[in-house]
Amino acid sequence: MSENDILLGLALTVVLATASQILANKLRVPALVVLLPVGFAAGALTDVIHPDNLLGSAFSDLVSLSVAVILYDAGLGLDLRKLAGHTRRVVGRLLVYGVLLTFLVVGSVSPAMFGMDLRVAAMLGVILVVSGPTVVGPLLDFVRPTDKARRILIWEGTLTDPIGGILGALTFHAVATSSQVDLGRGYQVGQFFISLAVGLVGGVVGIALLWFTLRVLRLGEILGTLAQLAVVIGISAGCDIVRDDTGLIAAIVAGLAVANIRGFDMPARRPFFETLVQLIIGLLFVSISSTVTPASVVPVLLPALGLIAILVLVVRPLVAFGSTVRTDLSRGERGFIGWMDPRGIVAASTASAFSAGLVERGVTGASKILPVTFLVIVGTVLLYALTAAPVARRLGVVKDTGTRVLLVGGEPWVVDLGRALRSAGLDVLMWAGLDEERERIRDTGIELAKGELLATAINPGARLEGVTAVFLATDDDDFNALASIVMQDNVDGPVYRVGPPQDSHGVVAPYTGAHILFGRSLVRHVLAERYRRGARFVVLPAGEPLPPGHDTLFVVRADHQLDPVTERSESVPRDGDALVLLGPAATGAP
Repeated sequence: MSENDILLGLALTVVLATASQILANKLRVPALVVLLPVGFAAGALTDVIHPDNLLGSAFSDLVSLSVAVILYDAGLGLDLRKLAGHTRRVVGRLLVYGVLLTFLVVGSVSPAMFGMDLRVAAMLGVILVVSGPTVVGPLLDFVRPTDKARRILIWEGTLTDPIGGILGALTFHAVATSSQVDLGRGYQVGQFFISLAVGLVGGVVGIALLWFTLRVLRLGEILGTLAQLAVVIGISAGCDIVRDDTGLIAAIVAGLAVANIRGFDMPARRPFFETLVQLIIGLLFVSISSTVTPASVVPVLLPALGLIAILVLVVRPLVAFGSTVRTDLSRGERGFIGWMDPRGIVAASTASAFSAGLVERGVTGASKILPVTFLVIVGTVLLYALTAAPVARRLGVVKDTGTRVLLVGGEPWVVDLGRALRSAGLDVLMWAGLDEERERIRDTGIELAKGELLATAINPGARLEGVTAVFLATDDDDFNALASIVMQDNVDGPVYRVGPPQDSHGVVAPYTGAHILFGRSLVRHVLAERYRRGARFVVLPAGEPLPPGHDTLFVVRADHQLDPVTERSESVPRDGDALVLLGPAATGAP
């Protein structure tokens, strides 16, 4: 290819990856639903984006390092404190049963369905054991199942990826160097544990380096993000040099450690890192799918549909049933877990790398691995994307559409506001730092969040599960402002704060953005003073005339959605809504 063709191919790949994700966002579908067909179509229409033409043999290495960065980012969102009890048991069973049963079934039926050698069928079986957080996460964000079901599926999807990568590397070497596959030999088991040990050692080295860069050097947001990227790529490459695909384990171990070891000084916001991960996902899917040709897909299309049916209707339900039996999961949650197992980026990347290696070695039928994997990815993602929401509703595992409010603050007026919101039918959770404030909240009967909740909320990648809106109303304006910045990416909804005084001398509060509650006239100290003088919060139906001297703070919709009044918007009440008002001070109040 000429230099101009290479430049055009690189630019076109980036443009297609970005445009596909924007389109998927507007259509409210997982990005993979758009990325794979776009990459496939682009590869059929032109060869300028074909990764072998652009990058040559370096493409497989870049894929491995890119997946390591993705898994590190996924590890940052896993809280080990939530992997306990029945959740831990279910996740462990899903990993063991899912890997074994998927491998055995796919390896058994593929020779007859696709006319491939048993060795190639074993390779395909290992490739298809993985799932992946990059696919599962967006689907769950759209469906909004119960927190317990979501947590289990995210953990499973994240942990199967490195396991599948290692097993794939072992199987590849077994297939490429022998005429028979015998994965039950003690030698192969020993090889697996050697690979696991290499990955864990690499993870420990990565943790030490991240501790030094983030904790000792205390790098800021930009340099801290670059340091994380360099460490993850460095340890992943080092592990892969020692042992194929062990870098995936090192990456996820490092991410888990950073997210769960107290003391790591993580940058509060990671816009660059998150943007990079999204770009990597798009580039990988477009590039890999462009290598799949229509001529390779047509012969395996019908049997691939049969394999998808076996995986979705037989394998996954059996795995889920065996993994969730005698646990505290509801019948609906067990059923939903049995209906959620899409394949994602690790299946695509391993299929691309291993099939190419086997084709070069002349292994019969190896050329079918990538198109079959491509069809399984597209088929499972499309099926689950179209059916997950109605299935979840039918099983009764969709979370209530109403708002669950996290109200941060413990002054008397804030606690009384929480009581008013609860009386309007909302689910209210409160947090406060001082013991006397926490006791005040307990006295009202409002649910009190755990003491480490705010630390969890500002942990990059962490999620405040179940919380759909946050209202920051402490007596520290700078705290409210900073917390509103760092929490907004970790909540399934908006984050608001009460406004600072007009003449505030705060370092941050007067200068940070929107989502200021109630407008500039009802700032924090005004609300507190009015409450001290006798003003109280009341809840009235929207149809009644607004009493004199009352200010509208919130509109509670008929479906229990909460619509606050802010400095930039006024909520218009409709029939069936309720209003949360601040009334005037009672006559004669001090």
